Amino acid sequence: MMEVTLRQLRAFAALARTGGFTRAAESLHITQSALSGLIKELENQLGVRLVDRSTRRICLSEVGREFHSATTQVLRDLDAAVENVDNLKRLRRGIVRIAAPQLMSSTLVPEVIAGFRQAYPDVRIHLVDCAVENVITQALRGEVDISIGPQREAVAELVADPLFDLPFMAVFPPGHPLESLTHIAWEDLIRYPLISLQGQFTDRLSMDLQGISAVPPIRPSHEVAFMSTALSMVNSGLGVTTCLPYAQTLVDLYGLKMRPLAEPEVRRQFFVYQRQHASLSPAAQAFVHYLHEHIRQRTWGSTIS
Repeated sequence: MMEVTLRQLRAFAALARTGGFTRAAESLHITQSALSGLIKELENQLGVRLVDRSTRRICLSEVGREFHSATTQVLRDLDAAVENVDNLKRLRRGIVRIAAPQLMSSTLVPEVIAGFRQAYPDVRIHLVDCAVENVITQALRGEVDISIGPQREAVAELVADPLFDLPFMAVFPPGHPLESLTHIAWEDLIRYPLISLQGQFTDRLSMDLQGISAVPPIRPSHEVAFMSTALSMVNSGLGVTTCLPYAQTLVDLYGLKMRPLAEPEVRRQFFVYQRQHASLSPAAQAFVHYLHEHIRQRTWGSTIS
């Protein structure tokens, strides 16, 4: 089996390009004897003469001319592949695919993407905003590089990287009776019509509260699919709601007040999920690092390093 080396191919290409051993050796920063040895090795490997030599000049044989055309393409493709990898490594190109819940996708994640794009303008970001129940599935199926979502039952195929741990907040209109309270307890909150999210949100919250306090069962007056709907209803005076501090920008947009909930304090832990045995691209690694740094610089709640 022939074992043609990359050094032999580059030596042959340089010789064909310069037309002489001296200039070819200089272009490769090797001695003329070393270059001559590489050409001889290549010819021996192939079993044909590639270069016709004379005392004044060299020229390619008929086989050499045909082989040179193929060699040029191979080296061009290889150099392009190496440059492509280098660009990915240096974040001069690349794409990061992220899945995040709808609320996070309309508040925290765009802030992170905007800052990351300023630092790495050549990296493209593809955001999948979806229902919180579908976030982990996106990473599990390999449809995204990473998913950002709340704690769920451990999945063997996924790695869960802790991102932050935040408390629930009460959200209400300006001038609401809750605004006059020094501390807002869950018992205070559920005296008013509660607008909650559909799905597992209310069930998980009820389980948390029952496990650590004597707060009466939560019975929402309205259950909606999106937090933006809940905030709009609160803005219209239809009730109060709860959310996590990362939604501050959206709460402010609706002109609402947000205060910590106590007695008891209920928290939610969020993670960055990725497939167990799938390494992240340099761009995705950089994004995860930037995400953690962004969270550490935020003033709301406590974070997990």
